[in-house]
This record gives sequence, C-alpha cells and structure tokens, in this order.
Amino acid sequence: MDKENERKKLLGEEPIKKLLIRFSLPAITGMVVNALYNVVDRIFIGLGVGDLAIGGLFISSPISLIIMAFSMLIGIGGNTLVSIKLGQNKKEEAERVTGNSFILLILVSLLITIFGLMFLKPLLNLFGASTSNFQYAYDYMKIILIGAVFQAVGLGMNNFIRGEGSPTIAMKTMLIGAISNTILDPIFIFWFKMGVSGAALATIISQALSTLWVMRYFFGGNSMLTIKKDYLKPKLDITKKIIAIGLGPFSMQLAGSMVTVLLNNSLKNYGGDLANSSMAVINSVAMMVMMPVFGINQGAQPIIGFNYGAEKYDRVKQTLKYAIIGATCITTVGFILTQLFPVPLYKMFISKGGNLAEITKIGVPGMRIYLAMFPIVGIQVVSSNYFQAIGKPKHAMLLSLSRQVLVLIPALIILPKLYGLTGVWLAGPLSDLIASIITVYFVTRSVRTLGVEKN
Repeated sequence: MDKENERKKLLGEEPIKKLLIRFSLPAITGMVVNALYNVVDRIFIGLGVGDLAIGGLFISSPISLIIMAFSMLIGIGGNTLVSIKLGQNKKEEAERVTGNSFILLILVSLLITIFGLMFLKPLLNLFGASTSNFQYAYDYMKIILIGAVFQAVGLGMNNFIRGEGSPTIAMKTMLIGAISNTILDPIFIFWFKMGVSGAALATIISQALSTLWVMRYFFGGNSMLTIKKDYLKPKLDITKKIIAIGLGPFSMQLAGSMVTVLLNNSLKNYGGDLANSSMAVINSVAMMVMMPVFGINQGAQPIIGFNYGAEKYDRVKQTLKYAIIGATCITTVGFILTQLFPVPLYKMFISKGGNLAEITKIGVPGMRIYLAMFPIVGIQVVSSNYFQAIGKPKHAMLLSLSRQVLVLIPALIILPKLYGLTGVWLAGPLSDLIASIITVYFVTRSVRTLGVEKN
C-alpha cells in the first residue's frame, strides 16, 4: 500500500513540470534506444553489406510495424485502462487488466509468427521487393518473425512498468536491448559474416533479454501490480475495453505499415532501388527525431490518465501544454538538422564504396522536402495521445489516422502521377500540415470543455 499511496501522491500532487520531466526523460531514453534496434541494424548493414541491403530491410519494415501495432494495441490500451482504474482506486480491476494484457500479447504474437512465416514471400513481393533486394528482406524477416513474441511482450508490458510509476526501470528495459543489439550486430555481421541474418539474430536475442528483464520485474515481487494466475485467462469484457482504448495507436501503426507498402512501391516505380535505400535513411533519421516525442507521450500518458480519472483537470491541461512545447522543440531541432546537414546524415548509413553519390543525389532533396513540416508534427502526435490518455479511443483513432490514411495515402497515389519522384516526397509535408490543422481544432475544443462531460 505504501508504494500505491506514494504513486497517487506523486501523480496527483507533484508539480507538473517536474513530474513530466521525471517521467519523460527515462521514456525518451527508452524510446531512443528502442529505435536504435532498427537504426543500428541499418548502419551496420549499410557499411557491412551494402545499400541494397538497407533497402531490403526497409521493404520488410511493414511486418515489424504490424508486430509493434499489436504490441501497442494491447500494451497502451491496457496501460491506459490501468492508469484510469488506479486513479479511481480500483487496484484489483487494474491487476485483472494487467494479467489479461500479458496473455493477449503472447497469443497475438504467436499468431503473427505463424501467419507471417506462411506468407512471407508473397508479402514481401506485395510490399515492393525487387529482384535486387528481395533476398535481403527475406533473410532478415524470417528470423525477426520467429522472435516476434519477445518484441511484443517486452514492448507491450513495458508500458505497465512505466504506467505504475517506474519510468527508470522501463528505461532500463530498452537500454538492455539496445546495448545488447549494438554489441551483437558487429559480431554477427562482421565476425561471423552472417550479413542481414546476423543483424536479425542480434535483434531477437536483444529483445529476448529485454523481455526477461520485464518478466523479472513482474514475477520477482518488485511491481505494485502483480500478474496473478487467476487473471491470465482472457475475459471478453476486459479485452473489448483494452482494444477500444488501444485502437488509436494500433490503427496508426497499422496505417503506417500500409503507407510504407504504398511508399515502397511508389519509390520503386518512380526512383528505383536507390530511392528505396534513400527512404530507408530518411525513415531512420525521422525515427530518431520522433522517438523523443513518443517518449514525451509515454511520460505524459499516466499523468494525464491518472489526473483525468481523479478529475483534476487543471493538471491534465498543464501536462498537455508542456508536452506540446517539449515535442515542438524536439521536432524543430530535427527540422534544422535535416535541412542543413543531409549529406553527413547519409554518410552515417552508406559506405563510400557503395552508391553514396547516386543515393545522395536522390535522397538529399527528398529528405529536405519530405521532412519540411517537421516543426508542427510534435503538436499532432502529442494531441492525438491526449485523447488516448483520457480514454477517448474514437477521437484518438480519428486523429491518428488523419495523417496516415485520410491524407498521406491519397497523396501518395495522386502526387507521383503529377510530379514523379518529387511527388512522393511532397506527400509527407502535405499530410503533416493538414493533419496538424485537424488535430489542433479537435484538441482545442476538447480542452475548453474538459470535465463538462463528466458533470
């Protein structure tokens, strides 16, 4: 009870600035090192195997996004529900949600592994693989799919560690995986000469170590919420609530997978294999910038959820405000770096012996155009998360999908037909701008009436 009361006092009374920093910094660190799984793989593969191999990894990335989508569906959906329940002093119900989430993560990831391995070849062809990069994509993803359970459970359950007030432990989960991956990548790629298969093996071993750390936390008596045997049997009513709340980030990730498929095919048709490799670098750079923003989201989520459940609406508004300011500062810095230093960023991934000159000729204008609206992206992402945190899944899903589905997919279909490869790059900033306008409208209206709907 002491830990529970301490958490309530922390989330309900601590000054918001101090609290958000306390929760966000470990989350930011965790998200950045989590992104290093993919970025480090691409750097080592680009330097050790070649630029076509980087393109192969990017071709296969929709499958990784699907695994992540289901992890977020259950992990974020369950954790948001837990935060609200704890704010309402319903600890037993929170533990039921935790147990159900754990078993759902295992079951769903096993299904993804089975179906993914069965249909991997046709999926990669659908995703835009060419004769030059297909084998790289296949060799990498068949190993990643075998270890899908580690990614799903480690990533999904880590949300609960952070949500119950242990952001530093959640950060260590990510650090364990990222550091292990960084050490194992060069060993498998260069020493054992395993190429992309070595990068994949390093990744799933690292994810397995992270998952063991998470399981040690929950089953070792360190957590406030315990995973009890009686709560491991999935309950339909709890599952429905988890899915309803988690549908926003799930839809966003799933849409991201669809967009990547369409993007890969557009790049292949209008720019060839080197355009795919260029986009892999752009995606990696954008990922490293956006991970701190997602870290702020994760830090803000339990604060907003708890105070919303406790009806402390001023604290909800303050958390949203400071989260938006922090996210905007980060994306603005990212914008400046990508506009001023695109060539050095490409050199991090492409060896001099590869097609560096050709890729930068395609990719430098691509990076500058595609990320042109980066400064306002933070507002859109944080505001979408706000609706997620207060348990309004329909709003969260609409705003999450506004960029990916409502704007970006039509833009990727129409603009390349008019402007070729430049049209592919233009689709990014156009969708960012329109989605941000829509999001600002909804979040402003919601904040003005915050609490009225519960009175």
